[in-house]
Amino acid sequence: MAYITLNKNNFFNNLDIIAEHTKSVDKIALVLKDNGYGHGLLEMSALAKEYGVKKAVVRTCKEAKFIEEFFEYILVLGEIPKNKSDKIRYTINDLKSISKFPSGTKVELKVDTGMHRNGIDVSELQEAFVKIKEAGLVFEAVFTHHRSADELTSEWFWQNDNFKSVKKNSKELAKEFGFSNLRFHSSNSASLFRHVEFDEDMARVGIAAYGCMKLPKSLHVENLKPVLSLYANKVSSRELRKGQRVGYGGDYEANDSCKVSNYDFGYGDGFFRSCANGYKTPDNEELVGRISMDNSSFLSDKDELLIFDDAAQVAPYAGTISYEVLTSLKSDIFRKIV
Repeated sequence: MAYITLNKNNFFNNLDIIAEHTKSVDKIALVLKDNGYGHGLLEMSALAKEYGVKKAVVRTCKEAKFIEEFFEYILVLGEIPKNKSDKIRYTINDLKSISKFPSGTKVELKVDTGMHRNGIDVSELQEAFVKIKEAGLVFEAVFTHHRSADELTSEWFWQNDNFKSVKKNSKELAKEFGFSNLRFHSSNSASLFRHVEFDEDMARVGIAAYGCMKLPKSLHVENLKPVLSLYANKVSSRELRKGQRVGYGGDYEANDSCKVSNYDFGYGDGFFRSCANGYKTPDNEELVGRISMDNSSFLSDKDELLIFDDAAQVAPYAGTISYEVLTSLKSDIFRKIV
């Protein structure tokens, strides 16, 4: 069966680069939502703990509970809990949701500084403090999210300015309502590396840690290395004669006699059908014909084929981004740390 390898040295290399920029491993919050960006939630949690990362960010309460033993701090981005937990913090994404949190729950308030997706409006800040106080919640942090940190526009700068105002007002409101010192964070992977002097309480780092961050040339970060490689095993081989065609619809027609082998990885495992348009493996084996649910055909006779070792190189063939390539990989594919 197809399998995934996770390169420990590459992951630690990436964390070294990130820690140098945050100035402390303790400021790294590894984003592990959606099965660790397809790498494996448990596998990446174990590696992060071995490195010394103590903070994690996930999407759901289930993910948080699954990795609670690995971290001292976990932030849930998208779900309201039924029960509170000492290690886990939960995101307030909307004013109306505040009353739904159990009393005593540790919460962090998300503020919309320009992305216009989740988070309260800046104008609702004081009302949020009132409602949090009334609900008896343990209020720990205020944060936001950038919409264009990986693009060469002015938006990263004006969102930072908006968040500076939010921080100033939040500190004043915290004193007024009797909350202890609040923490603040806004940086994802791209935003972190745009700061000359990073001074926030933590950075929520995802794609950079996994080594597949692609930025405009002037923002490029050197020496990040992809962690995940995908391999498939040969199911069968055949000699094609000139003019014979391969797979559904016979989309590929052999120009000359050639050897074609079928491998046990298809769109049912997370391999985009659009990759059939000219994709070649890192070892230059050409994908031929349509990708099937459980199979893909290549001009190769190898028993084992490296499908890709950098999701960012696959993404253009699929007309997408590395994030989608990685998170599309099914969780039941075997993963091993190397």
